[in-house]
Amino acid sequence: MSGPEIVHKVRGWLGSATLAFCLSAAALAQGKYPDRPVRLVVPFPPGGETDLVGRLWAQAVMPHLGGTIVVENKAGAGGAIGSTEVARAKADGYTLLSGQTTTHVINPIAMSKPPYDAQRDFVPIGVISTTPTAILVNPSFPATNLRELAALAKANPGKYSFGSAGSGTITNLTGELFKIQAGGLNIQHVPYKGGNPAMQDVIAGHIPMATLILSSTMLGHHRSGKLRILAVNSDARVRAAPDIPTAIESGIDGMRVQVFNAIFAPAGTPNEIVQALHQATAKAKGEALLRDGLEKAGAELVADSSPEAAARYIREEIARWAPIVKASGFKVE
Repeated sequence: MSGPEIVHKVRGWLGSATLAFCLSAAALAQGKYPDRPVRLVVPFPPGGETDLVGRLWAQAVMPHLGGTIVVENKAGAGGAIGSTEVARAKADGYTLLSGQTTTHVINPIAMSKPPYDAQRDFVPIGVISTTPTAILVNPSFPATNLRELAALAKANPGKYSFGSAGSGTITNLTGELFKIQAGGLNIQHVPYKGGNPAMQDVIAGHIPMATLILSSTMLGHHRSGKLRILAVNSDARVRAAPDIPTAIESGIDGMRVQVFNAIFAPAGTPNEIVQALHQATAKAKGEALLRDGLEKAGAELVADSSPEAAARYIREEIARWAPIVKASGFKVE
């Protein structure tokens, strides 16, 4: 081998070695995702439907993601506090949001100055489930169905109040929509910091009724007689509670309030991480842990929801709710 050939070979070896070193360094710098616990922010208190779905998702996804997911409740302002925190978090896949209709549809429409942009500040991993809201009362309340409730409220304007998971939430809007659809009822709104505190006050008799997202906890109290669910606000009865009629069946037209739950990452999160989370979620959706847990809670699993499909679905929900919210005069201060 001649001198020039040797030099050429050495340069080739050095180039290959340099390339291999750079690739190894890049792989080392990037590391395996996740290499530390992932934080899932639930922007509502523990015990509610959003909290339940978030925790079920985390438990079901962890084995497929190959890492730990820690759930943290950051409640307040109709989910805006926790959502804003995630929107401003580092886009590295280690801070996620368990969001839903209030955080990503109602807040953008009804807030005069929302602290985050629901579409631009997040990238969806996928929609996990949909769940109807429900109208529930204390067992001692004299109405056993929505027709009787509407008749009592009309005969006693201003006498009754309803609780919700907070001002500006989808549960608040559910109550306002019911008042309109039932003929312009005068029922006062009592906001709580989450659905569970409102439900507990219905059980204790501090408030007569509430409009909340259906949950396994609520169904358990319904079956034990601690509260009575008058109706669910869906197109059809839920499989977990076929004895409970829909509001439409009960004669209140237009009472369709389906709440979606989805997982979000901050905008700018690398696509490889988004896809890793989506693929782990898709695997979890095929297993009984997530599917059965959601069904017991009265939720419907959304089996196929890619990041692109989830973003499209949210845009469609905003378009559907915008005229309803405008017509109702509903605002979030």
